[in-house]
Amino acid sequence: MSPNARIGARRGERRTNGRGQARRPNKDEQKKEGGNFGRTEQSRLPEQQKEWSMQPHHVFELYQKGRHLFTKNLLPGKAPFAEQLVRDKGEEYRQMDPRRSKLSALVHKGCTNVGIRTGNIVLYLGVSHGYTASFVSDMIGPDGLLFGIDPAPRVMRDFVFLAEERKNMAPMLADANHPEEYISRVCLADVVYQDIAQRNQAEIFIKNCQLFLKKDGYGLLAVKARSIDVTKRPKVLFEDVRRQLEKVFTVIDFRILEPEQRDHCMIVVKK
Repeated sequence: MSPNARIGARRGERRTNGRGQARRPNKDEQKKEGGNFGRTEQSRLPEQQKEWSMQPHHVFELYQKGRHLFTKNLLPGKAPFAEQLVRDKGEEYRQMDPRRSKLSALVHKGCTNVGIRTGNIVLYLGVSHGYTASFVSDMIGPDGLLFGIDPAPRVMRDFVFLAEERKNMAPMLADANHPEEYISRVCLADVVYQDIAQRNQAEIFIKNCQLFLKKDGYGLLAVKARSIDVTKRPKVLFEDVRRQLEKVFTVIDFRILEPEQRDHCMIVVKK
């Protein structure tokens, strides 16, 4: 019998232990047979570890782990909205949920530039309880500042409690439809972010951007179709709002946020 035939015969033999049960070959048997038992899975481990370790996202100030989005936690150990906290290489990150945040849904839909950078001043219209605003707070860091405006006292109370810990947020009880109420308390902003449910939401956004957005600054408008007209198809309304904004600003991105955010789109503009 040739050497190759003997090796093939040995490989075909059933290896058993003292009780007649099948067993794996030991290291000496592997070397003799030229095998690489168990090495296939080990060779894949580095790729799996790379895939599941925290990586910088192509959108500034965001990170990703698998398909999930994260921000670097400004206050390690704090999860104000019961979001998942993940530690990686000595840093702590907070997971953004695209079903709760239109900003997260926008990035999940492929937006490559939301305009938010470390140290930015952000005017947030319709801040509500502060879920998305808290992640923007992470993104702008301790040197940035977020003005959070909302007309509802109940949600503003929650946002005030949040801002007591996050020192880069300033709460204001005011109506975004009347910027004259806060014009003396807000400075020019690098970013205007709006998420409100009013019929004239496009007009409110344009008015605030003209007053407060710096030249070359970015504006992000979350369009709520059902708040504008329940009788029209959302896509028709989205295009109407887009054309309205194009008369004043440069539209750099437009994304429909289905299925994470039903009947919503996000439009990103530059002044």
